[in-house]
Amino acid sequence: MHAYNRLPSTGHTSPSPPASPLRSPRFRHSRIKTGRFNSPSSSAAVSPKTPSQRITRTLLSVLLRRQGVFLFAPLIYIVCMLFYIGTVSFDVVPFINHRAAPGSVYRTPQVYAKLKPEMDADYSTSDAISTTWKLSHKGSQWRPCLSKSSGGLPESNGYIYVEANGGLNQQRTSICNAVAVAAYLNATLVIPEFHYHSIWKDSSEFKDIYDEEFFLSTLKNDVRIVDKVPGYLMERYDSNTSNLLNFKVKAWAPIQYYKDEILPRLLEEKVIRISPFANRLSFDAPLPVQRLRCIANYEALRFSSAILSLGESLVARMKNHSLKNSGKYISVHLRFEEDMVAFSCCVYDGGKKEEEDMKAARERGWKGKFTRAGRVIRPGAYRIDGKCPLTPLEVGLMLRGMGFDNTTSLYLASGEIYNANTNMGPLLEMFPLLQTKETLASEIELAPFKKFSSRMAAIDYTVCLHSEVFVTTQGGNFPQSLLGHRRYMYGGHSKTIRPDKRKLVLFLDNPNIGWKNFKRQMLLMRAHSDSKGFELRRPHDSIYSFPCPNCMCRVNKTEDRVHT
Repeated sequence: MHAYNRLPSTGHTSPSPPASPLRSPRFRHSRIKTGRFNSPSSSAAVSPKTPSQRITRTLLSVLLRRQGVFLFAPLIYIVCMLFYIGTVSFDVVPFINHRAAPGSVYRTPQVYAKLKPEMDADYSTSDAISTTWKLSHKGSQWRPCLSKSSGGLPESNGYIYVEANGGLNQQRTSICNAVAVAAYLNATLVIPEFHYHSIWKDSSEFKDIYDEEFFLSTLKNDVRIVDKVPGYLMERYDSNTSNLLNFKVKAWAPIQYYKDEILPRLLEEKVIRISPFANRLSFDAPLPVQRLRCIANYEALRFSSAILSLGESLVARMKNHSLKNSGKYISVHLRFEEDMVAFSCCVYDGGKKEEEDMKAARERGWKGKFTRAGRVIRPGAYRIDGKCPLTPLEVGLMLRGMGFDNTTSLYLASGEIYNANTNMGPLLEMFPLLQTKETLASEIELAPFKKFSSRMAAIDYTVCLHSEVFVTTQGGNFPQSLLGHRRYMYGGHSKTIRPDKRKLVLFLDNPNIGWKNFKRQMLLMRAHSDSKGFELRRPHDSIYSFPCPNCMCRVNKTEDRVHT
Protein backbone atom coordinates (compact mmCIF):
# COMPACT_ATOMS: atom_id res chain seq x y z
CA MET A 1 0.00 0.00 0.00
CA HIS A 2 1.34 3.41 -0.94
CA ALA A 3 0.61 6.46 1.03
CA TYR A 4 -2.25 8.50 -0.28
CA ASN A 5 -1.00 11.30 -2.54
CA ARG A 6 -3.31 14.06 -3.60
CA LEU A 7 -1.13 14.80 -6.73
CA PRO A 8 -1.14 12.47 -9.78
CA SER A 9 2.01 10.42 -10.20
CA THR A 10 3.58 9.24 -13.48
CA GLY A 11 6.18 7.11 -11.80
CA HIS A 12 9.00 9.58 -12.65
CA THR A 13 10.44 12.30 -10.52
CA SER A 14 9.83 15.70 -12.07
CA PRO A 15 12.95 17.84 -12.51
CA SER A 16 13.30 20.97 -10.41
CA PRO A 17 12.27 24.14 -12.19
CA PRO A 18 15.09 26.43 -13.34
CA ALA A 19 16.12 29.27 -11.11
CA SER A 20 14.23 32.48 -11.64
CA PRO A 21 16.32 35.11 -13.31
CA LEU A 22 14.80 37.70 -10.99
CA ARG A 23 16.39 35.95 -7.98
CA SER A 24 19.84 35.57 -9.58
CA PRO A 25 22.61 37.20 -7.48
CA ARG A 26 24.13 38.48 -10.68
CA PHE A 27 20.91 40.20 -11.63
CA ARG A 28 20.53 41.75 -8.18
CA HIS A 29 24.09 43.04 -8.31
CA SER A 30 23.52 44.66 -11.67
CA ARG A 31 20.33 46.33 -10.38
CA ILE A 32 22.16 47.90 -7.52
CA LYS A 33 24.75 49.42 -9.74
CA THR A 34 22.99 50.28 -12.96
CA GLY A 35 19.27 49.82 -12.36
CA ARG A 36 16.84 52.59 -12.83
CA PHE A 37 16.10 52.66 -9.11
CA ASN A 38 19.58 53.98 -8.35
CA SER A 39 19.97 56.55 -11.05
CA PRO A 40 21.86 59.69 -10.03
CA SER A 41 18.92 61.92 -10.58
CA SER A 42 16.70 59.77 -8.30
CA SER A 43 19.32 59.64 -5.55
CA ALA A 44 19.77 63.37 -5.52
CA ALA A 45 16.04 63.90 -5.29
CA VAL A 46 15.65 61.99 -2.00
CA SER A 47 18.90 62.95 -0.21
CA PRO A 48 18.21 64.89 3.05
CA LYS A 49 18.90 68.55 2.98
CA THR A 50 18.37 69.75 6.59
CA PRO A 51 20.57 68.73 9.61
CA SER A 52 17.64 67.10 11.43
CA GLN A 53 16.81 64.95 8.44
CA ARG A 54 20.46 63.91 8.13
CA ILE A 55 20.63 62.93 11.82
CA THR A 56 17.37 60.94 11.63
CA ARG A 57 18.53 59.17 8.49
CA THR A 58 21.84 58.32 10.11
CA LEU A 59 20.19 56.87 13.26
CA LEU A 60 17.77 54.78 11.26
CA SER A 61 20.61 53.48 9.10
CA VAL A 62 22.61 52.47 12.18
CA LEU A 63 19.59 50.76 13.81
CA LEU A 64 18.71 48.88 10.65
CA ARG A 65 22.28 47.72 10.15
CA ARG A 66 22.78 46.86 13.85
CA GLN A 67 19.46 45.08 14.67
CA GLY A 68 20.87 43.65 17.90
CA VAL A 69 20.27 47.04 19.48
CA PHE A 70 16.55 46.14 19.68
CA LEU A 71 17.37 43.42 22.22
CA PHE A 72 18.29 46.11 24.70
CA ALA A 73 15.07 48.11 24.22
CA PRO A 74 13.12 46.38 27.11
CA LEU A 75 16.09 46.87 29.42
CA ILE A 76 16.30 50.54 28.52
CA TYR A 77 12.54 50.89 29.14
CA ILE A 78 12.78 49.27 32.59
CA VAL A 79 15.72 51.48 33.58
CA CYS A 80 13.77 54.56 32.58
CA MET A 81 10.70 53.45 34.56
CA LEU A 82 12.75 52.74 37.68
CA PHE A 83 14.35 56.16 37.40
CA TYR A 84 10.89 57.74 37.10
CA ILE A 85 9.47 55.82 40.08
CA GLY A 86 12.41 56.90 42.19
CA THR A 87 11.40 60.51 41.69
CA VAL A 88 7.76 59.97 42.86
CA SER A 89 6.82 60.46 46.53
CA PHE A 90 4.56 57.83 48.15
CA ASP A 91 4.00 59.70 51.37
CA VAL A 92 0.35 60.22 50.42
CA VAL A 93 -1.54 57.04 49.44
CA PRO A 94 -4.98 57.45 47.85
CA PHE A 95 -7.80 56.03 50.05
CA ILE A 96 -10.09 53.51 48.34
CA ASN A 97 -13.45 53.02 50.04
CA HIS A 98 -14.67 49.45 49.51
CA ARG A 99 -18.43 49.29 50.11
CA ALA A 100 -19.57 46.09 51.75
CA ALA A 101 -21.77 43.84 49.64
CA PRO A 102 -25.52 44.24 50.32
CA GLY A 103 -26.62 42.00 53.17
CA SER A 104 -23.10 41.21 54.38
CA VAL A 105 -23.18 43.49 57.45
CA TYR A 106 -25.52 43.33 60.45
CA ARG A 107 -27.39 46.67 60.33
CA THR A 108 -30.74 45.51 61.69
CA PRO A 109 -30.68 47.83 64.76
CA GLN A 110 -30.45 50.88 62.48
CA VAL A 111 -33.25 49.64 60.23
CA TYR A 112 -35.39 48.86 63.29
CA ALA A 113 -34.90 52.38 64.67
CA LYS A 114 -36.08 53.80 61.34
CA LEU A 115 -39.12 51.51 60.96
CA LYS A 116 -40.29 51.49 64.59
CA PRO A 117 -42.50 54.63 64.52
CA GLU A 118 -44.49 53.46 61.49
CA MET A 119 -44.61 49.90 62.80
CA ASP A 120 -46.09 51.00 66.13
CA ALA A 121 -48.73 53.06 64.33
CA ASP A 122 -49.84 50.17 62.06
CA TYR A 123 -53.02 48.40 63.20
CA SER A 124 -54.11 47.10 59.81
CA THR A 125 -53.64 43.34 60.40
CA SER A 126 -54.58 42.60 63.99
CA ASP A 127 -56.15 39.21 63.06
CA ALA A 128 -53.13 37.88 61.15
CA ILE A 129 -52.84 34.69 63.19
CA SER A 130 -56.34 33.59 62.14
CA THR A 131 -55.67 34.21 58.43
CA THR A 132 -52.10 32.95 58.11
CA TRP A 133 -52.88 29.62 56.47
CA LYS A 134 -55.18 30.37 53.56
CA LEU A 135 -54.34 27.06 51.89
CA SER A 136 -54.68 24.84 54.95
CA HIS A 137 -58.25 23.81 53.99
CA LYS A 138 -56.63 21.46 51.50
CA GLY A 139 -55.46 19.47 54.48
CA SER A 140 -58.73 17.55 54.46
CA GLN A 141 -57.35 15.71 51.43
CA TRP A 142 -54.69 13.90 53.50
CA ARG A 143 -54.86 11.77 56.60
CA PRO A 144 -52.69 9.14 58.36
CA CYS A 145 -53.31 5.69 56.94
CA LEU A 146 -50.82 3.30 58.52
CA SER A 147 -52.20 -0.23 58.49
CA LYS A 148 -51.56 -2.25 61.64
CA SER A 149 -50.00 -5.70 61.56
CA SER A 150 -51.56 -8.72 63.18
CA GLY A 151 -50.41 -12.23 63.92
CA GLY A 152 -47.16 -13.66 65.20
CA LEU A 153 -43.58 -13.03 64.17
CA PRO A 154 -41.17 -15.62 62.75
CA GLU A 155 -38.19 -16.84 64.76
CA SER A 156 -35.60 -14.13 65.36
CA ASN A 157 -32.25 -14.17 63.54
CA GLY A 158 -30.45 -12.55 66.47
CA TYR A 159 -30.11 -9.33 68.47
CA ILE A 160 -29.20 -5.87 67.20
CA TYR A 161 -27.79 -3.37 69.66
CA VAL A 162 -27.40 0.24 68.47
CA GLU A 163 -26.09 3.45 70.02
CA ALA A 164 -28.13 6.53 69.12
CA ASN A 165 -25.89 9.57 69.09
CA GLY A 166 -26.70 13.29 68.79
CA GLY A 167 -29.40 15.44 70.33
CA LEU A 168 -33.07 14.66 70.95
CA ASN A 169 -34.26 14.54 67.35
CA GLN A 170 -31.17 12.90 65.91
CA GLN A 171 -31.66 10.16 68.51
CA ARG A 172 -35.33 9.96 67.52
CA THR A 173 -34.37 9.35 63.89
CA SER A 174 -31.90 6.66 64.96
CA ILE A 175 -34.58 4.84 66.97
CA CYS A 176 -36.99 4.77 64.02
CA ASN A 177 -34.29 3.59 61.63
CA ALA A 178 -33.27 0.85 64.08
CA VAL A 179 -36.87 -0.38 64.23
CA ALA A 180 -37.02 -0.54 60.43
CA VAL A 181 -33.67 -2.35 60.09
CA ALA A 182 -34.49 -4.91 62.81
CA ALA A 183 -37.85 -5.70 61.23
CA TYR A 184 -36.28 -5.99 57.77
CA LEU A 185 -33.66 -8.46 59.05
CA ASN A 186 -36.19 -10.30 61.22
CA ALA A 187 -34.00 -9.49 64.20
CA THR A 188 -34.72 -8.57 67.81
CA LEU A 189 -34.00 -4.93 68.61
CA VAL A 190 -32.47 -4.04 71.94
CA ILE A 191 -33.80 -0.71 73.26
CA PRO A 192 -31.27 1.79 71.85
CA GLU A 193 -28.70 3.28 74.17
CA PHE A 194 -28.23 7.06 74.06
CA HIS A 195 -24.65 8.13 73.55
CA TYR A 196 -23.44 10.79 75.98
CA HIS A 197 -22.01 13.82 74.17
CA SER A 198 -19.92 16.69 75.51
CA ILE A 199 -22.12 19.24 73.72
CA TRP A 200 -25.55 18.10 74.97
CA LYS A 201 -24.24 16.70 78.28
CA ASP A 202 -27.33 14.59 78.82
CA SER A 203 -27.14 11.18 80.50
CA SER A 204 -30.82 10.37 79.94
CA GLU A 205 -31.87 6.85 78.99
CA PHE A 206 -34.66 5.83 76.65
CA LYS A 207 -37.25 5.47 79.42
CA ASP A 208 -36.42 8.94 80.78
CA ILE A 209 -37.58 10.59 77.55
CA TYR A 210 -40.03 8.13 75.97
CA ASP A 211 -42.85 5.92 77.22
CA GLU A 212 -41.13 2.56 76.91
CA GLU A 213 -44.18 0.39 77.55
CA PHE A 214 -46.24 2.24 74.96
CA PHE A 215 -43.38 1.92 72.47
CA LEU A 216 -43.18 -1.86 72.96
CA SER A 217 -46.93 -2.45 72.78
CA THR A 218 -47.40 -0.35 69.63
CA LEU A 219 -44.73 -2.29 67.72
CA LYS A 220 -45.29 -5.75 69.18
CA ASN A 221 -46.75 -7.16 65.94
CA ASP A 222 -44.05 -5.64 63.73
CA VAL A 223 -40.73 -6.27 65.48
CA ARG A 224 -39.40 -7.92 68.63
CA ILE A 225 -37.97 -5.40 71.09
CA VAL A 226 -36.28 -6.18 74.42
CA ASP A 227 -34.60 -3.98 77.02
CA LYS A 228 -31.32 -5.95 77.10
CA VAL A 229 -29.40 -8.81 75.47
CA PRO A 230 -29.99 -12.17 77.24
CA GLY A 231 -27.35 -13.03 79.82
CA TYR A 232 -26.30 -16.35 78.24
CA LEU A 233 -25.23 -14.46 75.08
CA MET A 234 -23.47 -11.67 76.95
CA GLU A 235 -21.39 -14.19 78.92
CA ARG A 236 -19.46 -14.84 75.71
CA TYR A 237 -18.44 -11.16 75.75
CA ASP A 238 -17.73 -10.84 79.50
CA SER A 239 -21.07 -9.07 79.89
CA ASN A 240 -19.56 -5.97 78.24
CA THR A 241 -21.34 -4.47 75.23
CA SER A 242 -18.06 -2.91 74.08
CA ASN A 243 -16.81 -6.42 73.29
CA LEU A 244 -19.62 -7.10 70.85
CA LEU A 245 -18.81 -7.27 67.15
CA ASN A 246 -19.27 -3.66 66.07
CA PHE A 247 -20.16 -2.63 62.54
CA LYS A 248 -19.09 0.80 61.28
CA VAL A 249 -21.85 1.36 58.76
CA LYS A 250 -21.32 4.14 56.24
CA ALA A 251 -23.71 7.09 56.31
CA TRP A 252 -26.96 6.77 54.35
CA ALA A 253 -26.36 3.08 53.61
CA PRO A 254 -29.13 1.43 51.54
CA ILE A 255 -31.29 -1.16 53.24
CA GLN A 256 -29.82 -3.83 50.93
CA TYR A 257 -26.44 -3.30 52.59
CA TYR A 258 -27.87 -4.57 55.87
CA LYS A 259 -29.16 -7.69 54.17
CA ASP A 260 -25.93 -8.40 52.29
CA GLU A 261 -23.36 -7.45 54.94
CA ILE A 262 -25.01 -7.42 58.38
CA LEU A 263 -27.41 -10.36 58.19
CA PRO A 264 -24.77 -13.09 57.49
CA ARG A 265 -22.71 -12.00 60.51
CA LEU A 266 -25.83 -11.66 62.63
CA LEU A 267 -26.70 -15.29 61.88
CA GLU A 268 -23.19 -16.31 62.95
CA GLU A 269 -22.76 -14.17 66.05
CA LYS A 270 -26.42 -13.98 67.15
CA VAL A 271 -25.76 -10.49 68.56
CA ILE A 272 -24.08 -7.52 66.89
CA ARG A 273 -23.53 -3.86 67.69
CA ILE A 274 -23.85 -0.85 65.36
CA SER A 275 -22.25 2.33 66.65
CA PRO A 276 -22.68 5.12 65.79
CA PHE A 277 -26.08 4.75 64.21
CA ALA A 278 -27.21 8.30 63.38
CA ASN A 279 -27.92 8.74 59.65
CA ARG A 280 -26.92 5.16 58.87
CA LEU A 281 -29.94 4.33 56.72
CA SER A 282 -30.85 5.86 53.39
CA PHE A 283 -34.09 7.87 53.20
CA ASP A 284 -35.00 5.86 50.10
CA ALA A 285 -36.26 2.40 50.96
CA PRO A 286 -39.03 -0.09 50.05
CA LEU A 287 -42.55 0.64 51.29
CA PRO A 288 -42.49 -1.91 54.14
CA VAL A 289 -39.38 -0.20 55.55
CA GLN A 290 -40.94 3.24 55.18
CA ARG A 291 -44.10 2.04 56.87
CA LEU A 292 -42.13 0.88 59.94
CA ARG A 293 -40.37 4.24 60.08
CA CYS A 294 -43.71 6.03 60.01
CA ILE A 295 -45.28 3.90 62.73
CA ALA A 296 -42.23 4.22 64.98
CA ASN A 297 -41.96 8.00 64.58
CA TYR A 298 -45.58 9.15 64.55
CA GLU A 299 -47.35 6.44 66.54
CA ALA A 300 -44.98 4.51 68.81
CA LEU A 301 -42.65 7.23 70.11
CA ARG A 302 -44.54 9.09 72.81
CA PHE A 303 -42.81 11.19 75.44
CA SER A 304 -42.66 9.86 78.99
CA SER A 305 -45.58 10.68 81.24
CA ALA A 306 -43.55 13.28 83.17
CA ILE A 307 -42.54 15.20 80.03
CA LEU A 308 -45.93 14.82 78.37
CA SER A 309 -47.79 16.01 81.47
CA LEU A 310 -45.74 19.19 81.83
CA GLY A 311 -45.73 19.82 78.08
CA GLU A 312 -49.50 19.58 77.79
CA SER A 313 -49.88 21.86 80.83
CA LEU A 314 -47.74 24.50 79.13
CA VAL A 315 -49.82 24.16 75.94
CA ALA A 316 -52.98 24.82 77.97
CA ARG A 317 -51.36 27.85 79.61
CA MET A 318 -50.29 29.26 76.26
CA LYS A 319 -53.83 28.90 74.93
CA ASN A 320 -55.12 30.65 78.03
CA HIS A 321 -52.72 33.54 77.36
CA SER A 322 -54.05 33.70 73.81
CA LEU A 323 -57.78 34.04 74.46
CA LYS A 324 -57.89 37.26 72.42
CA ASN A 325 -56.79 35.16 69.41
CA SER A 326 -59.11 32.21 70.15
CA GLY A 327 -56.37 30.31 71.95
CA LYS A 328 -53.99 30.45 68.95
CA TYR A 329 -50.34 31.22 69.53
CA ILE A 330 -47.05 31.31 67.62
CA SER A 331 -44.05 29.20 68.56
CA VAL A 332 -40.56 30.23 67.48
CA HIS A 333 -37.50 28.01 67.45
CA LEU A 334 -34.78 30.59 68.09
CA ARG A 335 -31.16 29.46 67.77
CA PHE A 336 -29.15 32.31 69.22
CA GLU A 337 -27.34 30.50 72.00
CA GLU A 338 -23.65 31.24 72.46
CA ASP A 339 -22.47 27.94 70.95
CA MET A 340 -24.69 28.39 67.88
CA VAL A 341 -23.46 31.95 67.27
CA ALA A 342 -19.86 30.81 67.76
CA PHE A 343 -20.23 27.85 65.39
CA SER A 344 -21.78 30.03 62.68
CA CYS A 345 -18.73 32.38 62.69
CA CYS A 346 -21.09 35.30 61.99
CA VAL A 347 -20.48 38.81 63.30
CA TYR A 348 -23.13 40.98 64.96
CA ASP A 349 -22.95 44.26 66.88
CA GLY A 350 -21.24 43.13 70.09
CA GLY A 351 -17.83 44.56 69.21
CA LYS A 352 -14.63 43.37 70.86
CA LYS A 353 -16.41 41.54 73.68
CA GLU A 354 -18.47 39.50 71.21
CA GLU A 355 -15.32 38.65 69.26
CA GLU A 356 -13.54 37.41 72.40
CA ASP A 357 -16.60 35.48 73.60
CA MET A 358 -16.97 33.70 70.27
CA LYS A 359 -13.29 32.78 70.05
CA ALA A 360 -13.41 31.31 73.54
CA ALA A 361 -16.64 29.39 72.79
CA ARG A 362 -15.23 27.94 69.57
CA GLU A 363 -12.05 26.81 71.29
CA ARG A 364 -14.04 25.35 74.18
CA GLY A 365 -16.51 23.41 72.03
CA TRP A 366 -14.49 22.58 68.90
CA LYS A 367 -10.86 22.76 69.96
CA GLY A 368 -8.68 23.68 66.99
CA LYS A 369 -11.42 23.24 64.37
CA PHE A 370 -11.63 26.92 63.48
CA THR A 371 -7.96 27.82 63.89
CA ARG A 372 -6.30 25.13 61.81
CA ALA A 373 -4.11 26.13 58.88
CA GLY A 374 -6.03 26.95 55.73
CA ARG A 375 -9.35 27.59 57.48
CA VAL A 376 -10.92 30.77 56.07
CA ILE A 377 -13.74 32.45 57.99
CA ARG A 378 -15.93 34.83 55.95
CA PRO A 379 -18.74 36.26 58.11
CA GLY A 380 -20.07 38.52 55.36
CA ALA A 381 -20.36 35.67 52.86
CA TYR A 382 -22.10 33.48 55.45
CA ARG A 383 -24.66 36.20 56.12
CA ILE A 384 -25.38 36.79 52.43
CA ASP A 385 -25.85 33.05 51.99
CA GLY A 386 -28.47 32.96 54.77
CA LYS A 387 -26.36 30.85 57.15
CA CYS A 388 -26.28 33.26 60.08
CA PRO A 389 -28.69 32.66 62.99
CA LEU A 390 -31.40 35.30 63.21
CA THR A 391 -31.18 37.55 66.25
CA PRO A 392 -34.22 38.07 68.53
CA LEU A 393 -34.54 41.56 67.01
CA GLU A 394 -34.62 40.19 63.45
CA VAL A 395 -37.24 37.59 64.38
CA GLY A 396 -39.46 40.22 65.99
CA LEU A 397 -39.16 42.66 63.10
CA MET A 398 -39.90 39.89 60.59
CA LEU A 399 -43.03 38.73 62.46
CA ARG A 400 -44.35 42.27 62.87
CA GLY A 401 -43.84 42.73 59.14
CA MET A 402 -45.85 39.55 58.53
CA GLY A 403 -48.82 41.17 60.26
CA PHE A 404 -48.59 39.78 63.80
CA ASP A 405 -49.19 42.68 66.18
CA ASN A 406 -48.17 43.16 69.81
CA THR A 407 -51.26 41.32 71.11
CA THR A 408 -49.98 38.04 69.63
CA SER A 409 -48.82 35.41 72.11
CA LEU A 410 -45.35 34.07 71.34
CA TYR A 411 -43.71 30.94 72.72
CA LEU A 412 -39.92 30.94 72.45
CA ALA A 413 -38.25 27.53 72.22
CA SER A 414 -34.54 27.98 72.79
CA GLY A 415 -31.62 27.52 75.09
CA GLU A 416 -29.95 30.38 76.92
CA ILE A 417 -29.84 33.35 74.52
CA TYR A 418 -26.42 34.91 74.07
CA ASN A 419 -26.20 38.27 75.84
CA ALA A 420 -29.91 37.99 76.64
CA ASN A 421 -30.14 41.20 78.65
CA THR A 422 -29.35 43.22 75.54
CA ASN A 423 -30.57 41.01 72.68
CA MET A 424 -34.00 40.11 74.10
CA GLY A 425 -35.04 43.71 74.82
CA PRO A 426 -36.36 44.67 71.33
CA LEU A 427 -38.24 41.37 70.91
CA LEU A 428 -40.03 41.88 74.22
CA GLU A 429 -40.94 45.42 73.16
CA MET A 430 -42.56 44.12 69.98
CA PHE A 431 -44.20 41.09 71.62
CA PRO A 432 -44.84 41.76 75.32
CA LEU A 433 -46.88 38.53 75.63
CA LEU A 434 -43.79 36.41 74.92
CA GLN A 435 -43.42 33.26 77.01
CA THR A 436 -40.85 30.51 77.52
CA LYS A 437 -41.00 27.26 79.47
CA GLU A 438 -39.16 29.09 82.25
CA THR A 439 -41.86 31.79 82.48
CA LEU A 440 -44.81 29.41 82.08
CA ALA A 441 -43.65 26.74 84.52
CA SER A 442 -42.57 27.09 88.11
CA GLU A 443 -39.09 26.28 89.38
CA ILE A 444 -40.47 23.19 91.11
CA GLU A 445 -42.09 21.95 87.87
CA LEU A 446 -38.89 22.37 85.86
CA ALA A 447 -36.50 21.05 88.49
CA PRO A 448 -36.57 17.37 87.35
CA PHE A 449 -35.66 18.38 83.77
CA LYS A 450 -33.27 21.32 84.09
CA LYS A 451 -30.02 19.36 84.05
CA PHE A 452 -31.03 17.34 80.99
CA SER A 453 -30.96 19.16 77.64
CA SER A 454 -32.92 16.47 75.75
CA ARG A 455 -35.76 16.48 78.28
CA MET A 456 -35.95 20.28 78.14
CA ALA A 457 -35.98 20.07 74.34
CA ALA A 458 -38.83 17.53 74.53
CA ILE A 459 -40.92 20.06 76.51
CA ASP A 460 -40.27 22.71 73.85
CA TYR A 461 -41.12 20.18 71.14
CA THR A 462 -44.53 19.50 72.71
CA VAL A 463 -45.49 23.18 72.98
CA CYS A 464 -44.31 23.91 69.43
CA LEU A 465 -46.18 20.91 68.03
CA HIS A 466 -49.55 22.32 69.15
CA SER A 467 -49.06 25.96 68.11
CA GLU A 468 -51.10 27.52 65.30
CA VAL A 469 -47.92 28.84 63.69
CA PHE A 470 -44.43 27.41 64.02
CA VAL A 471 -41.47 29.59 62.97
CA THR A 472 -38.09 28.08 62.22
CA THR A 473 -35.12 30.46 62.09
CA GLN A 474 -32.19 28.07 61.57
CA GLY A 475 -31.74 24.61 60.13
CA GLY A 476 -31.32 21.52 62.28
CA ASN A 477 -33.00 18.31 63.36
CA PHE A 478 -35.47 19.98 65.75
CA PRO A 479 -37.36 22.04 63.11
CA GLN A 480 -37.10 19.31 60.48
CA SER A 481 -38.66 16.76 62.81
CA LEU A 482 -41.41 19.19 63.82
CA LEU A 483 -42.09 20.00 60.19
CA GLY A 484 -43.00 16.39 59.45
CA HIS A 485 -44.84 15.81 62.73
CA ARG A 486 -47.03 18.87 62.17
CA ARG A 487 -47.82 17.71 58.63
CA TYR A 488 -48.89 14.36 60.07
CA MET A 489 -51.11 16.10 62.62
CA TYR A 490 -52.60 18.85 60.46
CA GLY A 491 -53.74 17.00 57.36
CA GLY A 492 -50.50 17.33 55.41
CA HIS A 493 -49.93 21.07 55.99
CA SER A 494 -46.91 21.97 58.10
CA LYS A 495 -48.30 25.35 59.28
CA THR A 496 -44.69 26.49 59.45
CA ILE A 497 -43.03 29.76 58.46
CA ARG A 498 -39.64 29.21 56.91
CA PRO A 499 -38.16 32.63 56.06
CA ASP A 500 -35.89 33.10 53.07
CA LYS A 501 -32.90 34.47 54.97
CA ARG A 502 -31.00 35.34 51.80
CA LYS A 503 -33.72 37.83 50.92
CA LEU A 504 -34.33 38.89 54.50
CA VAL A 505 -30.75 40.08 55.08
CA LEU A 506 -31.04 42.34 52.03
CA PHE A 507 -34.15 44.04 53.41
CA LEU A 508 -32.53 44.41 56.82
CA ASP A 509 -29.48 46.04 55.23
CA ASN A 510 -31.43 48.65 53.27
CA PRO A 511 -31.39 52.00 55.10
CA ASN A 512 -33.90 53.47 52.64
CA ILE A 513 -36.60 50.80 53.02
CA GLY A 514 -39.94 52.04 54.34
CA TRP A 515 -42.39 50.20 56.55
CA LYS A 516 -44.97 49.63 53.78
CA ASN A 517 -42.38 48.14 51.45
CA PHE A 518 -40.85 46.01 54.21
CA LYS A 519 -44.27 44.73 55.27
CA ARG A 520 -45.22 43.89 51.69
CA GLN A 521 -42.05 41.80 51.35
CA MET A 522 -42.68 39.99 54.64
CA LEU A 523 -46.27 39.19 53.69
CA LEU A 524 -45.02 37.68 50.43
CA MET A 525 -42.58 35.57 52.44
CA ARG A 526 -45.41 34.41 54.71
CA ALA A 527 -47.57 33.53 51.70
CA HIS A 528 -44.69 31.52 50.23
CA SER A 529 -44.47 29.47 53.44
CA ASP A 530 -48.21 28.81 53.15
CA SER A 531 -47.79 27.56 49.58
CA LYS A 532 -44.98 25.25 50.72
CA GLY A 533 -47.06 23.81 53.56
CA PHE A 534 -48.10 20.89 51.38
CA GLU A 535 -45.14 19.06 49.90
CA LEU A 536 -44.82 15.47 48.80
CA ARG A 537 -41.68 13.57 49.57
CA ARG A 538 -39.26 13.35 46.66
CA PRO A 539 -36.31 10.93 46.25
CA HIS A 540 -33.64 11.51 48.92
CA ASP A 541 -36.03 13.59 51.06
CA SER A 542 -36.44 12.67 54.72
CA ILE A 543 -39.60 10.79 55.56
CA TYR A 544 -39.42 12.48 58.97
CA SER A 545 -40.00 15.87 57.30
CA PHE A 546 -42.22 14.76 54.41
CA PRO A 547 -44.68 12.07 55.56
CA CYS A 548 -46.81 12.32 52.40
CA PRO A 549 -47.39 9.96 50.69
CA ASN A 550 -45.55 7.16 52.56
CA CYS A 551 -47.21 7.77 55.94
CA MET A 552 -50.42 9.46 54.74
CA CYS A 553 -52.88 9.03 51.92
CA ARG A 554 -55.55 11.06 50.17
CA VAL A 555 -59.03 10.81 51.53
CA ASN A 556 -61.26 8.43 49.52
CA LYS A 557 -58.30 7.34 47.39
CA THR A 558 -57.42 3.85 48.55
CA GLU A 559 -54.74 3.45 45.90
CA ASP A 560 -52.50 5.76 47.98
CA ARG A 561 -52.79 3.60 51.08
CA VAL A 562 -49.52 2.30 52.45
CA HIS A 563 -49.48 -1.50 52.30
CA THR A 564 -47.52 -3.86 54.40
